[in-house]
Amino acid sequence: MSYLSPSEYLPHDAPMLLLASVESVNAESAACRVTVGPQGVLAPFINAAGDLPGWYALELMAQTVGVWSGWHRLQKGEESMSLGMVLGARELVCAAGHFPAGSLLTITATLLMQDERFSSFECAIIAGGATLATGRVNTFQPSQQELASLFKQGVSQ
Repeated sequence: MSYLSPSEYLPHDAPMLLLASVESVNAESAACRVTVGPQGVLAPFINAAGDLPGWYALELMAQTVGVWSGWHRLQKGEESMSLGMVLGARELVCAAGHFPAGSLLTITATLLMQDERFSSFECAIIAGGATLATGRVNTFQPSQQELASLFKQGVSQ
């Protein structure tokens, strides 16, 4: 099965779109890929050694969750893109503290639980068969009214 680019599933624009490709999506999981290097989408964020700092793990995982959600939205025939929010991450570990230069990262997100507005995903970032980061990402789907109120408050302050 072929998939659209991550930008078709996410409400992100460059340089904040950190995923290069969608590898798979199904009812319970998604997998995306990106290469750590000076020529790809991660180029603005790599350090002097060419590595990607480990704190990007949460955003890579969150965007993979967003791809999962966006793919399901399109499968249901919903055209409008919706914003989701990361409530937090539990047990997020990036043991090396960075993702090495030149590595092809595969980011996976597997649904643990979901109700109408809250979801929890077990996530991992793998390169060369080694697991580089793991964590559980919890998300919230605000209503259009809640988003409007949030952005209105942000503008007036």
